[in-house]
Amino acid sequence: MKKYIVFWVERYLYEPNIFQRLLSFLFLPLTLIYCLIVWIKYKMTDTIDYGIDVVSIGNLSVGGSGKTPLTTALALKYENVAIVLRGYGRKTQGLHVVSNGHEILCDVESSGDEAMIYALKVPKAIVIVSEKREEGIKKAKEMGAKLVFLDDGYSKHHIKKLDLLIDVRSKNGFCLPSGPYREKIWSGKKVELLQEEIDFKRAVHIENETEKMALVTAIARPQRLDGFLPKVVSKHYFEDHHFFTKEELEEIMESSKAASLLVTFKDYVKIKDFGINISILDLDLDVEPRVYTLIDNYVKGDM
Repeated sequence: MKKYIVFWVERYLYEPNIFQRLLSFLFLPLTLIYCLIVWIKYKMTDTIDYGIDVVSIGNLSVGGSGKTPLTTALALKYENVAIVLRGYGRKTQGLHVVSNGHEILCDVESSGDEAMIYALKVPKAIVIVSEKREEGIKKAKEMGAKLVFLDDGYSKHHIKKLDLLIDVRSKNGFCLPSGPYREKIWSGKKVELLQEEIDFKRAVHIENETEKMALVTAIARPQRLDGFLPKVVSKHYFEDHHFFTKEELEEIMESSKAASLLVTFKDYVKIKDFGINISILDLDLDVEPRVYTLIDNYVKGDM
């Protein structure tokens, strides 16, 4: 039931049918109230300098947009960096240091899947999860970081930062609850919009490819993968951040008669120790030099 509801909501927000479109119009009064509250909150917020350079990679809509691979690509280019994020889907609360830049200090259930991706793919970065992003930034500074990458930090208007915003388009242009947008770019808010295929491009490769792969994934809007998929024997979608069990994956392999399960790296970090034959649909980004120039100029104080 939970999976059905999640996928229904994703369709409602991004690919609404006629009924869902009518429903979104009925919610417009609530949307106006929501937008007013968020705008007032923004206008009443004072910006605080936490004494360390912070670069936020965010987007305006709910759901996946490529923040994790972009943050990964950017963080790999710099020294003495930390990555701070909320840690959606983790089974813990509060602040946790996932990696100190030398070793991983917790398991994926404590960190959440996205934080574990950073810990594995950017091994020299400090990785911290915290609902209170400012506490994570303070901890990163205390641990010696010189630059913080803030995952999904646009709405944290109280934090002095460079806002890099991934431009995600939707057929539904409304804010919540009528549409997928959490906020708009408010007047007076300085951001740098980044567009896929202009500011960054995806490069996809498959590790351990087999002839009979069953796709299994728990990412937001999994249909985004369709343009990158090889031929697969079946597709199995779970709600975003779902923690798999070994038994359910073994059942998928048996029912599909698959030689391996094709998963994203976000899925891999949760199942890598299950002893199941895994193929990884992995993603790297080729980032245009202008994005690094934006960061460099910000760090030097030219922005």
